[in-house]
Amino acid sequence: MSPRKDAKDPTAATKAALLEAARTEFAAYGVAGARVDRIAERAGVNKERIYGHFGSKEKLFDTVIKTALDEVAAAVAMPGKDPEEYVGNLFDFYSTHPDLVRLLMWEALHYRGEDDLLPGQELRVDKCRSKTESLAEGLGREPDASVARMVFTLVGMAMWPTVMPQLARITVGEEAATPEGREALREHLMAFVRAAVEA
Repeated sequence: MSPRKDAKDPTAATKAALLEAARTEFAAYGVAGARVDRIAERAGVNKERIYGHFGSKEKLFDTVIKTALDEVAAAVAMPGKDPEEYVGNLFDFYSTHPDLVRLLMWEALHYRGEDDLLPGQELRVDKCRSKTESLAEGLGREPDASVARMVFTLVGMAMWPTVMPQLARITVGEEAATPEGREALREHLMAFVRAAVEA
């Protein structure tokens, strides 16, 4: 049985531990409220390792965001011909990864100036453009601004129940917090998308 890669590469293991600990810390407290000493303690390393591996708390946060977004891209296929299924799959991912949603909300608060460019923004623009092109091809349309707005709307619809679970409970009732209630909401979102696309 071959040894684990982490056992042969302590640097990679340390970085992975720091990223996991930082994801928990940033999701709970955001960039400003996160403490490098808590991250280091949770990861079981000296906090100087954070600066050695990532340079700063802000750059660590940016790396956590990139890693989380890469997970979404790997788990959820492009919308293609089936935006209905795309919304359902996104809904499932966000529901089971609420920390990602919180991270994105903290990012929006941290980079909220009109002139603030997100780290790695060009790459993220390219990924969103690919989603627009995929959906446009699936719908037999040109990948114009109207399709890009549709992609934005689909992502927002899938994310909103995780962003505002308390609003779901207030609006729909306590059943919104149950597995049956979440499944009913998922089916509703998918039906809503199907009707919008067919209109």
